[in-house]
Amino acid sequence: MSLAAFASQLERLAFTPQRLGKERLLARAFTENPDPERGLMLAALTGDLKLRQVTPSLLRGLTEMRADAQLFAYSYDFVGDLAETISLIWPEGSRSDPPLSEVVHELATTAKTRLPSLITARLDSLGPSERYAYLKLATGALRVGVSARLARSAFATWANLPLTEVEEIWHALSPPYLDLFAWVAGAPRPEAATRAPFRPVMLSTATDLDQLSALNPADYAAEWKWDGIRIQAVSDGGTRRLYSRTGEDISAAFPDVVELMAFDGTLDGELLIRRGDEIAPFGDLQQRLNRKTVTPAMLRSHPAGLRLYDVLIWNGQDLRDQTYDARRAVLAQAIAPLYPRIDLSPELPFATWDALADLRLNPPATVIEGVMIKRRDSPYLAGRVKGPWFKWKRDPHLIDAVLMYAQRGHGKRSGYYSDFTFGVWNGDELVPVGKAYFGFTDAELKDLDRFVRNNTMERFGSVRSVARTKVVEVAFEGLNRSPRHKSGVAMRFPRINRIRDDKPAAEADHLSTLQALLGSA
Repeated sequence: MSLAAFASQLERLAFTPQRLGKERLLARAFTENPDPERGLMLAALTGDLKLRQVTPSLLRGLTEMRADAQLFAYSYDFVGDLAETISLIWPEGSRSDPPLSEVVHELATTAKTRLPSLITARLDSLGPSERYAYLKLATGALRVGVSARLARSAFATWANLPLTEVEEIWHALSPPYLDLFAWVAGAPRPEAATRAPFRPVMLSTATDLDQLSALNPADYAAEWKWDGIRIQAVSDGGTRRLYSRTGEDISAAFPDVVELMAFDGTLDGELLIRRGDEIAPFGDLQQRLNRKTVTPAMLRSHPAGLRLYDVLIWNGQDLRDQTYDARRAVLAQAIAPLYPRIDLSPELPFATWDALADLRLNPPATVIEGVMIKRRDSPYLAGRVKGPWFKWKRDPHLIDAVLMYAQRGHGKRSGYYSDFTFGVWNGDELVPVGKAYFGFTDAELKDLDRFVRNNTMERFGSVRSVARTKVVEVAFEGLNRSPRHKSGVAMRFPRINRIRDDKPAAEADHLSTLQALLGSA
């Protein structure tokens, strides 16, 4: 696969809205391209390529040396996508079409000091479409409507393999997946699969009281849904790793948790910041995520721990085909010596769905997002299997806020203002309290974009300040104190719930409303 063919594939994927259509495009690429090109394409889409970090500031600097800086600034403001802007504005030069493998090798191995000259030379020798694909590879920002799971699903369908079997071994493999494609052609199952450190997690589906009423509550167990991040804790042969639910190794950010993992097995649970018996808000946990190292001061002020839900493997025995009740009994006994920083999520006593509904409405802590409901006889099944596990989240908080700023989106939204900052009243002043870029329909997005263009007051690069007249209803899951924000608060998962053209800006909510929510936390 050449870079031009890769660029063409990205364009087709971006403009094919249907999932099945994207899977067919990928299947054709797996068939028509040789190794290692097809494996590198798959790795690019799943986010598994490990390339040198190419920053937007580096690319902007290179472009300003090749093109008029003011024209570039205006163009970027209009287009909204850095890679697309550079690919169009970069001066034309000689044309080449290198193999994808050559480009990936360069970006993976070139010393940081030589990256600017490498990137400049490549951009000089590529056409606009190839430049765009090259820049997306270099920045790791492939947004073509293909998730990592969709890419793996497309491979499994093409290979005539169960998706669960592919995901079972995925994290033991590495690009360009030569042994994986050889397996499809008749070679033995990849040997690395026997050493897969991470196993696909079991996911839940959303539910409500109406759906639950058709089920027998005696067949289900329930527990709180904690506001942390789902993890898989693996300790095998002396090697300890902590993974996110997608298989990302986050051990380096949580050495205090890794140190506690004195067991032999694979456990499923929630990563939380724990101070004594208290579970801290998600904002405290967020301060430790994505760190390569953690200072002793951070370890003391933000001590992490695990609240466990399930066990997949224990002392070399795979328990996933056993029932939930059987696995939980093993888990309760196994982790008893690890208490209190690692403990078992308690089950909730309930005899009817109405009783569980009452518990859900009155949780003992504000960091609880709702309840999890699990069928007692269910095995541990990879993926989001409808039926065995449910999540019944709390109803979101709602406030009315005023749009203050808007920023252009990226990818398919690069032609629209789609990232909105909104605020509430603090006396006679509006103070920002959050930012949202989803929740609205396509029609509402066009309406909001039109409002921004017709009501711009000031411009700050790709950001516009707008007239304080548009009210939106904002839904959010929780609230944290935040000294980094002028308002002193930060929202958890904010989204625009609806546009309130019926409400004047003066009647939007006040900061005291949010402060009252914090006060009850």
